[in-house]
Amino acid sequence: MNIESEGLMKAVIESTVDGIITINHKGIIQFVNDSTTKLFGYTKEELVGESINILLPADVLSKQHDQYLANYLSTGQAKIIGIGREVKGKRKDGSIFPFWLSVNETRINDHVLFTGLIHDLSVQKKTERALMELTRELEAKVAQRTHELADAVNRLLKINVQLEKEVQEKATKEIALKNSEEELKVALQKEKHLNEMKSRFLSMASHEFKTPLSAILSSASILARYTTTEQQEHRVRHIAKIKKMIRQLNDVLNDFLSVERMEGNEINVSPSGFDLHQFIVGVVDEMESVLKSGQSISVKYLAKQAQIYQDSNILRIILRNLLSNSIKYSKPGQLIELKVQTKGDLFVIIIKDKGIGIPEDEQPYIFTRFYRSSNASNIQGTGLGLAIVERYVHVLGGKIAFQSKEGEGSIFEIKLPKENGKEKEGFSD
Repeated sequence: MNIESEGLMKAVIESTVDGIITINHKGIIQFVNDSTTKLFGYTKEELVGESINILLPADVLSKQHDQYLANYLSTGQAKIIGIGREVKGKRKDGSIFPFWLSVNETRINDHVLFTGLIHDLSVQKKTERALMELTRELEAKVAQRTHELADAVNRLLKINVQLEKEVQEKATKEIALKNSEEELKVALQKEKHLNEMKSRFLSMASHEFKTPLSAILSSASILARYTTTEQQEHRVRHIAKIKKMIRQLNDVLNDFLSVERMEGNEINVSPSGFDLHQFIVGVVDEMESVLKSGQSISVKYLAKQAQIYQDSNILRIILRNLLSNSIKYSKPGQLIELKVQTKGDLFVIIIKDKGIGIPEDEQPYIFTRFYRSSNASNIQGTGLGLAIVERYVHVLGGKIAFQSKEGEGSIFEIKLPKENGKEKEGFSD
């Protein structure tokens, strides 16, 4: 090797990020590169000529190192040499840190030298601990939301049992009073419809709860396999998937809780004055994150004035449900239109899409709880959204109407009074 090659080799060794140490058969340090001195806090002069034990914790390897070299030289059985493993090192300041050690043997004439490559694992270990903590937090949140979902389902099942009981009692009274075969058929038809609704609810609940929970469990299990720094991208992807599934479960739970409040007449209306135009822009911005590829929402505001006195929280639920349906049942790349205009003392909000539409013979049932049209069976949903929308529009003193054609899309129109209630402190036209 000429002088130029030797200089190049030295430059490569000194610029290596990992530490490099060479010792003789007695464990005496012969050479260290700059990365080694930075890693352990010593100068080269302090290390060269010293025993390798100076860099090892006393309670781990320093008492065994010399015996290990002697055993290897006499038996040829390696525990680290040519294999590599994780060990601990001791810095000059006494601090202990983990690193990966790979050792190779070199024989020059009659001399035996051992060269170790040292890769610091401190950052990786810190990342692993942070990941474990995040995983524990996510598991706790999933467990909490699962418990809440279970409570909501139990309450809804109790309501369903009560409704079934009331329908059966009514049917029995009608049969006893009229003793008519025709009315008996009507009662049986009602019971059949109730059973169908019950079956749809149980099937929907099973799918809406089990599918996200299975995805969460799967991603949480996979997370435990990604332990190295290079796998951070995989960890981020699965954590994002868990968060998405938790948000989906939360939306389902909120729908069920809304139905429960409506069933118990627990809807509290708190109207206040606000700018309807700015409010709608804010709702549309919230929906941007759930748009499919290429989809967009256009807003046309034709009203001359924007002040409205209504319950903004309930109105937000109404608009989010209708926009969510338009997004869900429309293909990627399609435009969703939202238009606001005035008609006397009313605001008219129109939402139009070019989605799958609603079959004509099923349109009378779309505001029925848990009902889903036949052409939407492969699209995720609870069948509660439109039932919630209709009830909340009524609570705000408004009306809702729609037009739809299967395969061509739907148009929903909401008419709301500009002022809801008599107490309008702080409200101005």
